[in-house]
Amino acid sequence: MKSMIVLLGPPGAGKGTQGEKLETELGYVRLSTGDMLREAVRNGTELGKKAKTYMDAGGLVPNEVIINLMKEKIQSLGKVPGIIFDGFPRTVEQAEALDSELNIDLALNFDVADEVLVSRLTQRRSCPNPSCNAVYHLTNNPPKKEGVCDKCGSELYQRDDDKEETVKKRLDTYHKNTEPLIGYYEKAGKLVTICGIGDIDGIFSKVKEALQ
Repeated sequence: MKSMIVLLGPPGAGKGTQGEKLETELGYVRLSTGDMLREAVRNGTELGKKAKTYMDAGGLVPNEVIINLMKEKIQSLGKVPGIIFDGFPRTVEQAEALDSELNIDLALNFDVADEVLVSRLTQRRSCPNPSCNAVYHLTNNPPKKEGVCDKCGSELYQRDDDKEETVKKRLDTYHKNTEPLIGYYEKAGKLVTICGIGDIDGIFSKVKEALQ
């Protein structure tokens, strides 16, 4: 089974949902760049201190620091079925840097048309409770009571980055910066593209096939 996986696809394509299923059903560990940086800074590790100097100055944390954080985290995990890279790489340059240090087995690309994504994201509603973070969809997965979280009873809201104008900007950024990764991993023979439209479990069965 493939053990080092990069999830690709535009915002709203279902990467997060499928990543969660890989975690809960198959025991994969998801490495989120943002989470790892915050944890390292909070714990005051050497890499965390280095990252904090860039973050405090409002700059981007260098690829080298992020990749070393990932390696450190992977070593601390012990034996796990696999690793999912979440939020990294976002550019071909980052993918090349990652490849020089770690062996990526598979790049899973979730393919969804822009017009579907705009509809999907603008109908998304989120729970503001940090210990809940539930996400709903007005059409596909509405809350039982309109505007109220099923799990904790908080009032749902629309995130700023789920508003139409912002969604379109996010998609433009994806096409410009991140979409070239599809060609990069295809050339390396590591790409599998899955249609991200349809039943979540049906899509997950295709993900499991790609892992073999």
